[in-house]
Order: sequence, then C-alpha cells, then structure tokens
Amino acid sequence: MMIVIRRFDAHYYFHYIGNMEMNLAIRALGALAQETRLTIFRLLVQAGESGLPAGQLAKQLDIPNATLSFHLKELVHAELVVARHEGRFIYYSADFATMNSLLSFLTENCCAGIPCNTVEIDCDETRS
Repeated sequence: MMIVIRRFDAHYYFHYIGNMEMNLAIRALGALAQETRLTIFRLLVQAGESGLPAGQLAKQLDIPNATLSFHLKELVHAELVVARHEGRFIYYSADFATMNSLLSFLTENCCAGIPCNTVEIDCDETRS
C-alpha cells in the first residue's frame, strides 16, 4: 500500500484566494450594473459616512419603498452598502473600504507595468 502525502501547494492556494477576490468584484460590479442601484450608490457616496435614511433615499429617487428595499438588499449583499439602525430609522451608507478595494482591484495591473498618474482625493475637502 502506498501513502501519498500531498504537500501544501502554494500556487493552488493563492489562485483560490485570488478567485475569491474576483468573485467579490464580480458581485459588486454586477450590483452596480443597474441604473437605480448605481444611482443609489452614488447618492450614498456623496452623503459620506453618515449615510442617508431609507425614507430620504426613496423620496429623492421617487421610487416606492419596496423597490428601494430590493435594490438596497442587492447592494448590501454585494458589500457595497452597510445599514445601521438609529432609533426607528435605518440609515444606509456606502462601504468605502469595499469601494476602494474594488477600485484597487480594477487598477492593480494597469498601464502595462508603468506607474500611472494617481490623483489623491480628500473626501473631507470642501468643494466649490
């Protein structure tokens, strides 16, 4: 009888982890590939870390609460949006860590290996 001991295959392991990152990117991009969800996400990015209550989002977008709830559920599932309860209201805000990770993932190997010009944006800066 022959016993085969398989050594840790680093290439396989890291390829698998890379696919997990790819799956998260696919889920996030899929969620944003719909006009209403993209609009919701952009509004939440503009609102900053404080976010917006669901009622205000529904009013701004002029959509029924049930429709908004469906789209927010998809954005939360894609880890692009987080919800928090404050009293009897639910506030939604963009998950900036996921957004930045997605942008990094998309631009990770850009520009044929030549360092790209990067623009730093200060989110706290007052816009004119």
